[in-house]
Amino acid sequence: MAELHSGTQAIDRASSLLIHILESETPPLLTELARIYGLPKSTTSRILSALERQGLLLRDRNGAYIAGSVLTQFARGQNHDSILVARMHSILEVLANRTGETANLAVAGNGDLKLIDQVDGQYLLSATNWVGKSVPYHASALGKVLLAYAVVTIPAGRLEKRTSKTITSRTKLLEELETVRKKGYALLIDELEEGLVAVAAPIREHDGRVVGAISVSGPSTRLTQKDLIKIGDMIIDEIATLQANNDGKIGAA
Repeated sequence: MAELHSGTQAIDRASSLLIHILESETPPLLTELARIYGLPKSTTSRILSALERQGLLLRDRNGAYIAGSVLTQFARGQNHDSILVARMHSILEVLANRTGETANLAVAGNGDLKLIDQVDGQYLLSATNWVGKSVPYHASALGKVLLAYAVVTIPAGRLEKRTSKTITSRTKLLEELETVRKKGYALLIDELEEGLVAVAAPIREHDGRVVGAISVSGPSTRLTQKDLIKIGDMIIDEIATLQANNDGKIGAA
């Protein structure tokens, strides 16, 4: 039992030291850490050396402690997209279950919309997997949201015409984006594919920045414009509820 207590105490001390180092504005030295935690320098040194051997810490040229390779590699892996997917996937599931249609999550890509997550609805018709597909901003509800809130700018040159309904006039597109900002959601009616309709709303960080968008899409034979408007409000409400439960933080920044 004494050994168990001793082992637990060592883990607590190591955890406290590690957290302190990671949260410090300037890398702390051994003497500073020993003083703050009231530990002998020899004990502090042994704990820090163990963390260093495991790649959790390393010392800079001044001998101060900073995050090691294991932690920095992990941090890089937890990029914008993966964090956003982790936080928003539950909303996609709720929307797909409530509407029976496909729900998607997207962020700004390099030149085109970047779809990073999808939850299919109950219908086989229109169950296309859009993740990884190239979709122009101006021809999707998700893209219109990102354009409307200046996450991206309207591409230079001619706007690609996907269908007879695709908006290819910059003047008309700017008018459409103004409507998106006024209503808080974007609609898509046969502009990407004939018979495909969608509605999308923005995901905002706590400071108001738009960092992505969520949509629900399906065939026009099942979804009327009235349906899309109701779903648009549903998306907005679900995002707002998630933010309220997380003090306004989405965690994508």
